[in-house]
Amino acid sequence: MNHIAGADAETPSLSTAFHAEMLAMHKHLAAGEHDAAFSRLERAHILGQKNTWQHTQVHLWMLRLGWKQRDVREVLGQLLRIPAALLFSRLWVPLGNTGGANVSAIRPMPVPDDLAAILAGQLVKTAPSKRNPPTS
Repeated sequence: MNHIAGADAETPSLSTAFHAEMLAMHKHLAAGEHDAAFSRLERAHILGQKNTWQHTQVHLWMLRLGWKQRDVREVLGQLLRIPAALLFSRLWVPLGNTGGANVSAIRPMPVPDDLAAILAGQLVKTAPSKRNPPTS
């Protein structure tokens, strides 16, 4: 069971969760389940958007899936989002944004509870402790 307030032993790491979503996406794609594959890409986007490579990788896969489905709006949207992912991932990203062309690229969105627990766990791991403040 995952808890939103913080990480516990059952909450996977951010990297593990991202890779699990990408693996699930590949399985759905291989089965021809495009909507399910895209849903997994949206979840991977939420998890990976602060990591430049992961963020860009998700948008490249969204582009590929849009192309495969002949979805002009998705293809054009991803062609704009790929350079933005390369340039802005470490500066600012809208929390919870799912990354598809069907939503504004700058709109924050609610984060699913299970992903919020993973993201909260990452914050707990990277936040400086009071005993060991960051040095300048």
